[in-house]
Amino acid sequence: MMLKKSVSTALLLLMLGLMHAEAQAKNPAVNSASSSLETRRQALDALLGEQWEYKLRTNPEFASMLGDKRYNDQLSDYSQAAVDAEYRAEADFLKRFQAINSKGFPVQDSLNKELMLRQLTSQLEGARFKDWQMPVLQNSGIHLDVPEMVAMLSFATVKDYEDYLARLNALPRAFDQTILQMQNGIKNKLMPPQFLLEKIARQCDDIAALPLDASPFTQPLNKFPADFSDADKLRLRTAILAAVTQQVVPAYQKFSGFVRTDYAPHGRQDVGLWSLPDGTERYKYQVKHSTTTELAPEEIHQLGLREVKRIEDKMLGVAQKLGYADLKSFNAMVLKNPDLHPKSRQEILDLYTKYTDQMYTQLPQLFGRMPKAKVSVMAVEEFREKEAAGASYNHGTPDGSRPGHVMVNTGDFAERQTMSIETTALHEGVPGHHMQISIAQELQGLPAFRQQGGYNAYVEGWALYAERLGEELGFYQDPYSYYGHLQDEMLRAIRLVVDTGLHYKKWNRQQVVDFFHDHSGIEEVDVQSETDRYIVWPGQALGYKIGQLKIVELRQYASKKLGKKFDLRAFHDEVLGAGALPLDVLEQRIHAWVKVQ
Repeated sequence: MMLKKSVSTALLLLMLGLMHAEAQAKNPAVNSASSSLETRRQALDALLGEQWEYKLRTNPEFASMLGDKRYNDQLSDYSQAAVDAEYRAEADFLKRFQAINSKGFPVQDSLNKELMLRQLTSQLEGARFKDWQMPVLQNSGIHLDVPEMVAMLSFATVKDYEDYLARLNALPRAFDQTILQMQNGIKNKLMPPQFLLEKIARQCDDIAALPLDASPFTQPLNKFPADFSDADKLRLRTAILAAVTQQVVPAYQKFSGFVRTDYAPHGRQDVGLWSLPDGTERYKYQVKHSTTTELAPEEIHQLGLREVKRIEDKMLGVAQKLGYADLKSFNAMVLKNPDLHPKSRQEILDLYTKYTDQMYTQLPQLFGRMPKAKVSVMAVEEFREKEAAGASYNHGTPDGSRPGHVMVNTGDFAERQTMSIETTALHEGVPGHHMQISIAQELQGLPAFRQQGGYNAYVEGWALYAERLGEELGFYQDPYSYYGHLQDEMLRAIRLVVDTGLHYKKWNRQQVVDFFHDHSGIEEVDVQSETDRYIVWPGQALGYKIGQLKIVELRQYASKKLGKKFDLRAFHDEVLGAGALPLDVLEQRIHAWVKVQ
């Protein structure tokens, strides 16, 4: 599949001229031109560092999750003044980056500037839609993000606990600022679908009603370091419990009441993004942002239909080999077969661990560069199980102090299936998200915004491509596991159809559910949560298939061009060797690599 380009021709020429550009940069001859070049390169590096520091300072939770503790006592500012200040700062950064003359820069320096310009431009283009006035959804928002963050924080010193206490006491302010933004959203008709808003109120009620010892906010009290004095333990325990009961719980109760009584009645009735102000342009922006292509919604919809048909034929072949005439009868059997459903929460976790360990031993066949960071399998917190995905990945810290986490939803375990666990383990862990993100964090010479950055189509496309690598290694020996592998790919193909269906073709929710049932045997609990996810995250689900198909296309291109010289390990290292990239830039990188080979 050929994707349209959006990066300048100049960048391609720079990448193809890699050896010449870098030779010029290393020329020992000292003259005014080279001196000017070095000064300009230093100016770019300094500005990249300044922009990154600004990002950490204004997103303290993000800094904390990266292991940077400088802002551990702070929460983000959700006020309108802060929103306006951020966009002014981005506009200023954009002008300053544009002013740097990158003529003669080595390829990576030019790419650093190009990617930063694209990032800032995209963010400023999106400002017109005022998404900050719809800040809370049933699967994301302050009410879920803050308690989820607790498990990612470091609690090694007394100051860590004191900083955490300051954050708890700041939570009511953050909720109040969020309420003001949502009230503005009501005025501007920027509202999520009404039927989902009761779920947000219920989530808040559930968190507020948890016993103190079960609250996610009190869990750090169960792991005081051994070197803490008894006096510090008592002081911190008393203060944190007081903050939870007097600040956090009342804030959740107040927010729940606002959502249920004042906010939900104004929720929109139609589920598609088209029903919002500037809905058509909103969706075009989301599609471009999510896929890093110029593909139109109609093109993506038709691509999805073709992929659904292709994968459906392969699934039917598996079903027929197992003695079933059609997919409907096979899927009906799966739903009733107790051997294909987990018997406990722990069984799900054990299977994810088993398949992750199995893949680790095979990585040297596929990669020359290995991630140093480790990954662990954890259960999704029970307070967010109902709306959480079947599995997800939380990256670790760059210094390795916290490993990456594959978060597995073990709720309603009897209604889930074991067939797709093997393929999902590869997607979320290795060689999927954990490998790609960890390697990016460990790359030397890249600025922080590229080490820690992500482009949806690249990140999710790589993870879906990683599932296919299991097939090439001889995994999925159990035919039911192989069927689960195909069904997970089918899920990503269905996303192309139903996401564009919802937000471009004006489908209703039931049409999405029916399409799932007509073309897959995906368990009902996932059909429902996935459908609601596409409704509130328009465009995000498109990145998986679009990215996977691009990586497959580039592999086929490299293999055809290089013939016997093609080295799969070297290809994978090249794909992962520059951090996450827009798909058009990734294509240029691989074409340049092939030419050098």
